[in-house]
Amino acid sequence: MIKRLLILAFLLPSCMLCQSENSAERTKRDFLQLGLTLYEGNEVTILPTAEIKFRDLFDVIEGAEKYILLDYFKFQQDSICSVLLEKLRRKVQQGVEVKIIFDSFGNHDSDFPLSDTLQAQIRDSGIGIKAFDPVRFPWINHLLHRNHHKIAIIDGKTVYTGGMNVADYYLHGKPKVGKWRDMHIRMEGPIVQAYEELFWKMWEKDERVKRLKGEENDSSLFALHSSLPLPQRESGEGAVAFASRWPKESPRIMRQTYSICIDNADRLVQIVNPYAMLFGEVRAALRRALDRGVRVQFMVSTKSDGKTNDDVIGLEMRKLMKRGAEVYYFGDGFHHSKVMMIDSLFCTVGTTNLDARSLSFDYEVNAFIFDQETTHQLQQIFYNDMGKSSILLTPEVFEERFPLRRRIRGRIYSIAKRFL
Repeated sequence: MIKRLLILAFLLPSCMLCQSENSAERTKRDFLQLGLTLYEGNEVTILPTAEIKFRDLFDVIEGAEKYILLDYFKFQQDSICSVLLEKLRRKVQQGVEVKIIFDSFGNHDSDFPLSDTLQAQIRDSGIGIKAFDPVRFPWINHLLHRNHHKIAIIDGKTVYTGGMNVADYYLHGKPKVGKWRDMHIRMEGPIVQAYEELFWKMWEKDERVKRLKGEENDSSLFALHSSLPLPQRESGEGAVAFASRWPKESPRIMRQTYSICIDNADRLVQIVNPYAMLFGEVRAALRRALDRGVRVQFMVSTKSDGKTNDDVIGLEMRKLMKRGAEVYYFGDGFHHSKVMMIDSLFCTVGTTNLDARSLSFDYEVNAFIFDQETTHQLQQIFYNDMGKSSILLTPEVFEERFPLRRRIRGRIYSIAKRFL
């Protein structure tokens, strides 16, 4: 009897500690065990529309003093890109160094791809520009692992990231889907260094050269950045974990981080994602959350830019609905945002779609933000979209939206979508 009491006395503080930890604290601990770095003391600003994002980005670019680094899946040759390039040319004339990376396949897949002529003009203006993994014969070798980033870094002090490429349709929409709904974030603080190191890693991967460090008269931007003071804030404020999917180095990182967040949820999981063709670990984590009584709210779009995406997503959403999830179909255009909120405590914003391409193939990057204010702002956007522009999925709504032919098509394409 005494032995049992001693064992209970030893275990009780540990058990009480586990119970007192909230989902954010558990997730931080699990991320550290996974090998992620937690960057403390950042300031995060939600940029909920393309108009706000581009205006904010252009203002910061105009104030740049040292360098501007842009890494986007797609720069579409249209008016917003023209405005951006003109601003970048002026900064080069002022002595600011500018580098641009775009994905070669993403450019070929664009409605208005950057032409070879324009790329040459950009280089002639003094801007460094390169296509990531140029698509060449045999073209199939270049299709699997694409650079899906959307990143802008200015002077090592500010980073922008989220779901938006550089294209007019984020402002004006597309005829097929109407408005194009998306969001970005701006971050300042130590987290910027992680994104900058990722940029140079992408830049060098294509060049197949190593960056020189510490060499006399070295003009590399990374060496320049290392001498710049980072904004400092009180420890614990604006903690951000940085997850970067690199196909050979961290192939499972997005599946792992999403699953950890969902598995640690105590009360509420809220997700907005444009390509929710769920599979594997993330699907299993959502099912576990529902089984233990966590409220799951999922938002997808009524319209999509893919011919078969809607049918595959519809089948996945019905499965979640049948398990007790609340699925909302956003009806005011195409919701391209990629965000998740957990327990009103922390959130993630990034480039990752919940499909095979993002989770198993592409280069992706997400910020996991442990800040209640930022999370609440995302939740308010979620609730506004839910109340004004969305329809709750019910068995009756599913039957109406997805007749038999669409369900059959969805089952067929769901297999193919694991590899596309």
